[in-house]
Amino acid sequence: MSARDEILARVRAGLAKGDAGARRTAALAYLRTASPGPQPTLAGDLLTRFCAKAGSLASTVERVADYAAVPARVAAYLAAHDLPARAVTALDVAGLDWAAAGIVSHSGSAVDADPVGITGCFCAIAETGTLLLLSGPATPASASLLPETHIALVPAARVVATMEDAFALLHRERGQLPRAANFVSGPSRTGDIEQTIVLGAHGPCRVHLIIIEEES
Repeated sequence: MSARDEILARVRAGLAKGDAGARRTAALAYLRTASPGPQPTLAGDLLTRFCAKAGSLASTVERVADYAAVPARVAAYLAAHDLPARAVTALDVAGLDWAAAGIVSHSGSAVDADPVGITGCFCAIAETGTLLLLSGPATPASASLLPETHIALVPAARVVATMEDAFALLHRERGQLPRAANFVSGPSRTGDIEQTIVLGAHGPCRVHLIIIEEES
């Protein structure tokens, strides 16, 4: 038997081990009952930790009292960085009064010409300063990945401690994973070119986070 024949025989034998539906049910049952692995103990306020970690990853962070203040703060950020006041907004944040702040916006999926993408997020992770964004009809992934500048609105109440807490929240509220779950830890970067960190290599070169402090 050749190496190829041996590998394919093992695959066939593995596929023949019981009903696929039963194996999936058993795997899901294990995931629901399995004990979590070791997790760090995070001291202090989770929101303060998240802001500090996000800043260390080259994101910029500001805090506002409520959603009504967001459009004006976005306009100020764009003006401060000499960026055009044009943006694509995910549908979950499209209802804010962008026009009153002088921002020309359209909602939905991003296109190449969009300089800025504005999104919400499912939650944020204090341990690593990371956002969790879920794809869906109201939250297309392109709005956070294609424009050079990504502005994310982060409700303070949606900051969790660890990655495990983020997945637990996702399973509790959604029941199953969406088509894509994207973890965003600052601007896109690479160190492949002469071992020099370059921002914006495979996605946004700027990530600005606006923390919404109002209680839901």
